[in-house]
Amino acid sequence: MRKQKLHHDENGREYVLSDGGNGTRVKRYVEDAMQSGAAVDNVWDIDKLNNSSKERLGYPTQKPEVLLERIIKASSNEGDTVLDPFCGCGTTIAVAQRLNRSWIGIDITHIAISLIKTRLLDIYGESIVKTYTVRGEPTTYSEAQALALQDKYQFQWWALGLVGARRTEEKKGADQGIDGRLYFHDELESTKTKQVIFSIKGGKTEAKDIRDLRGVIERENAEIGVLITLQTPTKPMRDEITTIGTYQSAWGKHPRLQILTIEELLEGKRVDMPPLKQVNVTFKKAPKARNQLSNIPTLPFNEP
Repeated sequence: MRKQKLHHDENGREYVLSDGGNGTRVKRYVEDAMQSGAAVDNVWDIDKLNNSSKERLGYPTQKPEVLLERIIKASSNEGDTVLDPFCGCGTTIAVAQRLNRSWIGIDITHIAISLIKTRLLDIYGESIVKTYTVRGEPTTYSEAQALALQDKYQFQWWALGLVGARRTEEKKGADQGIDGRLYFHDELESTKTKQVIFSIKGGKTEAKDIRDLRGVIERENAEIGVLITLQTPTKPMRDEITTIGTYQSAWGKHPRLQILTIEELLEGKRVDMPPLKQVNVTFKKAPKARNQLSNIPTLPFNEP
């Protein structure tokens, strides 16, 4: 059933008059339209994201891109602005970008914002970074300090985002000395996955924290451990990191224990590790941008 008035020509064929743009009307025969399938009703046959889907990033409420593609194409035109006020892992944003829409995404957690930035980077490359701005994230030491005082978990998620790492789960509680991980592959042993373990400290730190991290590295059989801290490390802390030696990769030697301050990270310093593509423990790498859109028939959206 269609809302348009149904007409009949001299041969009794049914047709409707559709908007052809610029004030014109286009005759469209119903039998021709039906050859391409039934009109979409309020039940959409769209497959869910299964565990083997290339789109799946590990975010619990992630939606299929084809679903957001249909919604965006049906309700906007190129150049329009799409708003998702609870954007989660950024499916709406990624699809809006691909469909040449402007977009605004909002989320309350730094883990989501960091994931969206990583997702856009994976899909579109470094050039995408200059096309958007992030508001609400700490950009200075004092802002990072305020976040740590306000919510230590949000501070941890934000700090891990600075190095591209994520928590194993978005849960608060005992972490067994591990706040985040990164996985990588070394060309010297290409079949074996290696890992970097992170510990985040927003308060006072001391040499004991380095010794604790060393114990976690040995327990987890990790290649590298990194302490990210707000405070400037003391000399005993600096001395302690030399006691565990280095990790030898195809690119040279890397300290097995490392300290990075928030100020250093904000200035662009990163983990001393092999420069390989990192496989995230929680969120997978988003696939590159597709060359073609889904085969979903659409008409330009006409605002009432």
